[in-house]
Amino acid sequence: MEVHSGFLAVSLLLSFFVAATRGSYFSQLKDTLTVTATHPQGQVLKAGDDQITVTWRFNQTYPAGTDSDYKTVKVKLCYAPISQKDRKWRKTEDHLKKDRTCQHKIVARPYAASNNTFTYTIKKDIPTGVYFVRAYALDAQDVEVAYGQTTDAHKTTNLFEIQAITGRHKSLDITSVCFSAFSVVSLAGFFYMEKRKAKVSQQK
Repeated sequence: MEVHSGFLAVSLLLSFFVAATRGSYFSQLKDTLTVTATHPQGQVLKAGDDQITVTWRFNQTYPAGTDSDYKTVKVKLCYAPISQKDRKWRKTEDHLKKDRTCQHKIVARPYAASNNTFTYTIKKDIPTGVYFVRAYALDAQDVEVAYGQTTDAHKTTNLFEIQAITGRHKSLDITSVCFSAFSVVSLAGFFYMEKRKAKVSQQK
């Protein structure tokens, strides 16, 4: 009985280990998804305001059935190497559970081989940096088995820059201007009334 229990425990541990490691290395993934990102060209995108339209599909140059295990697609905003330099918390690792390249979720959807589009409004908490978009295909166990991205393998092409919110917003600036104008008018009115009162007192 003890031998049986020990064998069962070892089997469970091996199962967990296999599930945790299978398909979890970026170097093992097939580049079977074609991903594009459309956004205003020639300008820095602003967090909280600008949008990116992402499209993805199965690359038809691969044999039919290659995507038979794909169940879900997760699209992410990823740091380009220039925005990872000297930032260990954004470091690229081959083991995807340790990888910090793609920290920002754009969307997750059930897998479809074509006609996939999503318009993403850049979230307000996205930091300033240079980015690209990557999509992962996952199997029924939620393990990454394939990918596609908007840049090349060296992550040097089709990059875009995002400017974070600086702490001041247009609405705050407008409110500040209005309050300042109101304060000036109120102060002028106060001095006018005080001057008038003094004048009336002198006439008495």
